[in-house]
Amino acid sequence: MENAGGTALAVVLVVLIVFVIIVLVRSVRIIPQARAGVVERLGKYQRTLNPGLTILIPFVDRLLPLLDLREQVVSFPPQPVITEDNLVVSIDTVVYFQVTDPRAATYEIANYIQAVEQLTTTTLRNVVGGLNLEEALTSRDQINGQLRGVLDEATGRWGIRVSRVELKAIDPPHSIQDSMEKQMRAERDRRAAILTAEGTKQSAILTAEGQRQAAILKAEGEAKAAILRADGESQAIQKVFDAIHKGNPDQKLLAYQYLQTLPKLAEGSANKLWIIPSEVGEALKGIGNALGGNAPEQAANGLFDEVPAQRTEP
Repeated sequence: MENAGGTALAVVLVVLIVFVIIVLVRSVRIIPQARAGVVERLGKYQRTLNPGLTILIPFVDRLLPLLDLREQVVSFPPQPVITEDNLVVSIDTVVYFQVTDPRAATYEIANYIQAVEQLTTTTLRNVVGGLNLEEALTSRDQINGQLRGVLDEATGRWGIRVSRVELKAIDPPHSIQDSMEKQMRAERDRRAAILTAEGTKQSAILTAEGQRQAAILKAEGEAKAAILRADGESQAIQKVFDAIHKGNPDQKLLAYQYLQTLPKLAEGSANKLWIIPSEVGEALKGIGNALGGNAPEQAANGLFDEVPAQRTEP
């Protein structure tokens, strides 16, 4: 009897120890950082647990699955959306959201991720449905802003804050993609032709400008050269004139130099007409007087009386 009593007592002690361990395990909870827990007492919301150590009443309090308070990223599958010009495009969306109220996220909505997905789909169809294809492809920021505003307003009562909504991809039909590629190729060809024409135009302008500058510089150089030649000739004539006056030539020397200059007037094959000046007679008279006789003077007078004032070479 004593052995049977001892065994029963041992069993009771073991059961008691196991019960105490179970109670302790169910009573002590550690909530990690950036997590939150909702506690129900007898099936009713009791409190929200913050990160740290907490004590629960065993078999009375129940801790629901912890909620992640960090910002979450959810990528939804492509959704077909009809644009204003009746084209079906496939749009991928990415939603960034964060749980701000664990109680509302637990009791106000059954599955907030599914709810956000469905709300995003319906809002996206409403927004893109009012845009044509070109506007939908070029107005991503506008679409993102409208989606974020609608989602943030609707999910606020669910204890969720939508921070960003991004359109990951907008895929038009393949036929439209081919047409867009052809249009882009034609646009690139047009821009290339315009750039080529602009380059040719600029090249022609620069060439003409260079030629104009070269002509101007050449003309300026020729003008300066002519001025320098004229100055040189003027100085040479001035020096000759000064030398003649310094030498004090007599009438004989001047008449002789005058006669030596006459043949130069007829030089050149283009001279068809030359004029004998009236001073030639006076020069011959001066030479005759220098020689001391009148015969040359008479001969010169008779010669130039018979020679006409103009003669044309054959």
